Amino acid sequence: MSFKILVINPGSTSTKIAVYVDSEKVFNANLKHTQKELAPFAKNYDQKDYRIKLIYNELSQHGIEISDIDVVIGRGGLGKPIEGGIYTINDAMIYDVKNAVYGDHAANLGPIITKEIADSIKVPALVMDPVSVDEMEPEARISGLKELPRVSMMHTLNSRTVAKSVAYEKGKRYEDLRLIVAHLGAGISITPHVGGRIIDCNNANEGGPMCPDRSGTLPVRSLVKLCYSGKYDNEETLIKKLNREGGLYDHLGTKDLREAEKMAKDGNEYAELVIKAMIYQIAKEIGAMATVLKGHVDYIIMTGGMSYSGDLTKKISERVRFIAPIIIKPGENELEALANGALSAMKGEVVIKTY
Repeated sequence: MSFKILVINPGSTSTKIAVYVDSEKVFNANLKHTQKELAPFAKNYDQKDYRIKLIYNELSQHGIEISDIDVVIGRGGLGKPIEGGIYTINDAMIYDVKNAVYGDHAANLGPIITKEIADSIKVPALVMDPVSVDEMEPEARISGLKELPRVSMMHTLNSRTVAKSVAYEKGKRYEDLRLIVAHLGAGISITPHVGGRIIDCNNANEGGPMCPDRSGTLPVRSLVKLCYSGKYDNEETLIKKLNREGGLYDHLGTKDLREAEKMAKDGNEYAELVIKAMIYQIAKEIGAMATVLKGHVDYIIMTGGMSYSGDLTKKISERVRFIAPIIIKPGENELEALANGALSAMKGEVVIKTY
């Protein structure tokens, strides 16, 4: 028996979808969302109906009957800390992502959209390796204030998928390699991998390098003063500023690295400086994660949308190549990874976990 699988991967500026028959991709689309189109939505959850309508329209235009789908799998959202694997989407998960209990991010739409579509045709609704996967070492959880522990949030799916791909290409087991994976997208996740586990992360919503739309690590004292300055009237407004309107967007008015690079190329000295600063911060975080692996690193892998920029990866490499050989894997292969996960689950080859 073959399985027809619908894969849904919502990001901050796009919704990627694909249809697989077992492991063969028969359709895929990248539905882009402009800043103007998303501007009316105060929260990511408010985009639900807008994105679902686009998905249905795209499938219909390509002659794909939603009733033929056997399973729907989506990107996981910001939920409670859990181990990696495949999970059925239940009410507890929906509550957490709908109410942004652990943070508001476009990934939260993954379980919500996936379950709504799956329920409409009465098929399983799954997620795999959500961003809240937590395999951190105990010492990595401690911050300088006991009431503020560090929390694991990262681009788990793509980071692990790319790491396993490199291991396969090198004829090694993923579990036997010591890797640093730099996922460079709208959000940036720098993660050390050892023994098949991701033992630390920067958590792009709370720290690490500034990103196209996230502020990354900030001066704490200045941030506290900003909170009480009266400039922001509530918590949600400031968090939106930090996690959706920070980074390149705050400095340059664009979330697109290509536009920022064009500005710099056209003589905008401030744009050039901001890009240099982001590169500096990415390299510094990679260096920090090398210490987590005690300096024994087999490969540094750069992946995600920004790694298509040869200039960006070249300048990062200049700063970190002394640590380990560098491998560039532009973009991401999350749709295929999700489809293969769903197929394994439907065949009973892996255990479907409960959130």
